[in-house]
Amino acid sequence: MTLTKAMMALLLSVAGGAAMAAPGSTTVDFSHGLDGWWGMQPANGIGGSGIDTTLGNSAPALRTVIENFGVTWGTSSNQAFLGDYTKAGAVTLGLDIKAQSINYFGQDVSRNVVVELRDYDNKPADLPYTSVFFNLGSIDATKGWQHLSVTISDTKATQLPAGWGGYGGPDATGPTLPPGRTFASVLSSVDEVVFTTLQPGYVYGFTNFDVAVDNISVSAVPEPATYGMMMGGLGLVGWMARRRRNAAR
Repeated sequence: MTLTKAMMALLLSVAGGAAMAAPGSTTVDFSHGLDGWWGMQPANGIGGSGIDTTLGNSAPALRTVIENFGVTWGTSSNQAFLGDYTKAGAVTLGLDIKAQSINYFGQDVSRNVVVELRDYDNKPADLPYTSVFFNLGSIDATKGWQHLSVTISDTKATQLPAGWGGYGGPDATGPTLPPGRTFASVLSSVDEVVFTTLQPGYVYGFTNFDVAVDNISVSAVPEPATYGMMMGGLGLVGWMARRRRNAAR
């Protein structure tokens, strides 16, 4: 194997290890399209979600205008937001959000926004997924752009941390996880991330929404072992390069 091929194999190996330690770190500002994110679309074709180039917080925004029980934005394809969260030391998820209007039977109202991490594997019977979720705060038409975020400081916690709820428990409505599942086991297999006003366990009525989201972000801090692997790989590349230079003299 030539030095170039060896270096490429090593770098691919390191990159593969980093990819397994999902999520990554990125910000989706919709200046290059949806980047794997989606917004709600109604069954009858009225209203829906799309990129609005005039409304963003320093960039275009994903805007949803719809009458529904709630509004949701999510991704199951942007790999930076998915994967095994337990392979990161800490993870921060956030977004900018602005409610143009939220109207319930002629009354201006507020709604909570939660971030929900969904695992479609090992799901309970008759339910589509197991999830953990966190209430980021409330939005209404008086607040303008807000930045809402949460940091998971212990991705290996077995119990639900303070402020977190679980979905899939025996009653399928309370903030509990099904038997045999833990906070960490859900985080180890995140298949979809959503930001939504539909908090599990609550019932909502039809509401008129005009809400935009922007700068959806994930920031993962690699574990020390990951740093060590990367530094070791770079060191090996340097050693191979010096060896080749010495052999050529």
